[in-house]
Amino acid sequence: MLLLHPILEPALSLLQDGLDLVHCTSDQAQDPAQVADLAEGCQGIVSLITDRVDAALLATPGLRVVANVGVGFDNIDLVAATHFGVLITNTPGVLDETTADFAFALMLSAARRLVAADRMLREGDFMGWQLDLMLGVDVHGSTLGVVGLGRIGRALARRARGFGMRILYNSRTPAPDAVESELGARAVGLDELLGESDFVSLHVPLTTQTRHLIGERELGLMRPTSVLINTSRGPVVDERALARALSRGTIFAAGLDVYEHEPEVDLELRRMPNAVLAPHIASASIATRSAMSELAARNLLQALAGERPAHLVNAQVWR
Repeated sequence: MLLLHPILEPALSLLQDGLDLVHCTSDQAQDPAQVADLAEGCQGIVSLITDRVDAALLATPGLRVVANVGVGFDNIDLVAATHFGVLITNTPGVLDETTADFAFALMLSAARRLVAADRMLREGDFMGWQLDLMLGVDVHGSTLGVVGLGRIGRALARRARGFGMRILYNSRTPAPDAVESELGARAVGLDELLGESDFVSLHVPLTTQTRHLIGERELGLMRPTSVLINTSRGPVVDERALARALSRGTIFAAGLDVYEHEPEVDLELRRMPNAVLAPHIASASIATRSAMSELAARNLLQALAGERPAHLVNAQVWR
């Protein structure tokens, strides 16, 4: 069994009990040829969302399962996996609340200019209280637009209710009436959501339909006082268009945890003082990352035992 990266306990102990583990070094994990060599003879692979799992790797003789540590799986060639009969699993559910916490933290930080204020003070530019110093926008009582009302989107909406926010949402599948009632959420078209929301938070998977879902036109529909939050997938937002919108004052601010070409981030975006930029850490609490690792390990063990994994992505492979 191949570990492309170290994983957290108790997952490592679970896998060490009865399996022969092959560990990639950080350098090896960056080299597809070396990964392919290490994968020879392995029935399972544990990967991260940053690992490219392509057709060449999925064609490894005897490979039965790839357990991805993360909810997303756009790093895996799902068509090839299905063709070769390789089970693909992910780790949904265990990171919802932690990611929603972080999305809300980005909202507050961007709205109240926390990062810029911290930098100003550390650089010695704080000269005392002033009436117009670092003016931001209020979160309480404002309107939140949630794009993608899945588990994380709903968790964010629950937090927003505590701040007295009005909730609009746009989702491929309308939420059940009971969920709408619980959250006080109203379904609207994307354009209406962008135009009416003070905060827009993205919670959609990366697909051909969602790539650059938010671009020049969509940003132009938002208010000059609005804030964009993205903790989903980087390519959902056109980074260059966002940098221009921030520079021109088309929108007030943005809070991002994911990027189009990670780990690279658009230079102009990095220069924007009204952008709060985090290094893909929305689920990075000790408890949550440990739970993600454990769930990936249990998915893999179930597959190798001939059982249907609890979180199987390509169900058509299961016989």
